[in-house]
Amino acid sequence: MLRRSLAAFACTALLATASVAQMPSPPETATASLNGKTVTVKYGAPSMRGRKIMGELVPYGQVWRTGANDATSFVTNGSIKVGSTTVPAGNYTLYTLPSAGQWMLIINKQTGQWGTKYDQSQDLARIPMKSERLSSPQERMSISFEKTQSNSTELHVKWENTDEYVTVTAE
Repeated sequence: MLRRSLAAFACTALLATASVAQMPSPPETATASLNGKTVTVKYGAPSMRGRKIMGELVPYGQVWRTGANDATSFVTNGSIKVGSTTVPAGNYTLYTLPSAGQWMLIINKQTGQWGTKYDQSQDLARIPMKSERLSSPQERMSISFEKTQSNSTELHVKWENTDEYVTVTAE
């Protein structure tokens, strides 16, 4: 009986692991701690899978959900600055407005919606992003916090050959 239970458990664990590994846009989380304030981003991470991304799958000049599946959430437990914009403690949604030139990071007050349900009237801010080109293509989209120090970090959105980022600081 014990062997049968262990075998059933092992099969269930194997199937669960395999299904997560095959998810086309698995859920991911990025977190930074800045002077006791925590900033967390939760998003779905799509893959290139042989597709042209920037300018095609992610069209220029149109608001992008910046990930896949549910809207990308942005939560801070204290007031912070994103670029030069003050963002009060709270729950938000991140979008971007990609372009061949400068991208804009959009912090939106609407939360809990599917990723494509964007309401511009709920924008808290549109913040210019800086850009770098990745030296080699990145298969899976990522959002990360990099160059983190005590009170500052950079929020990076990377995919294909694109690295768009903005400074985040604790006030």
